[in-house]
Amino acid sequence: MELQLASQLSEKHVLRTQTLLCDMLLRDSPTGIVTQSPSIMDLVKCDGAALYYQGQYYPLGVTPTEAQIKDIVEWLLALHGDSTGLSTDSLADAGYPGAASLGDAVCGMAVAYITKRDFLFWFRSHTAKEIKMGWCEASPRGQG
Repeated sequence: MELQLASQLSEKHVLRTQTLLCDMLLRDSPTGIVTQSPSIMDLVKCDGAALYYQGQYYPLGVTPTEAQIKDIVEWLLALHGDSTGLSTDSLADAGYPGAASLGDAVCGMAVAYITKRDFLFWFRSHTAKEIKMGWCEASPRGQG
């Protein structure tokens, strides 16, 4: 019974966080999802997150450099332009040619397309790849 209650409380927290972030994204300044609390890192267990919005890069935590993210964006547009998102435990395995230049700090990535040129990113380090936790599972950072 305690586990069920804890799970329900966690789920409510995630839904509340998602609602707040959606409001920031749609009504307020979209950059609030990386500059305010809660942030997009509170939705997914990750080492870093970023917003790429109207050609500007807003990183949070461990992320690629601005030049590297622009390269990733171009790769996404060239190979996955008609997609709504992408998730991979390994950018190298996904075919990203610049994966080796990212080092161990960034290995896995999940991306959600806001528009055809605006993106939300979540990044995991090489060590997180070894754990192989599901990207699709939304939970508060540090839990689950």
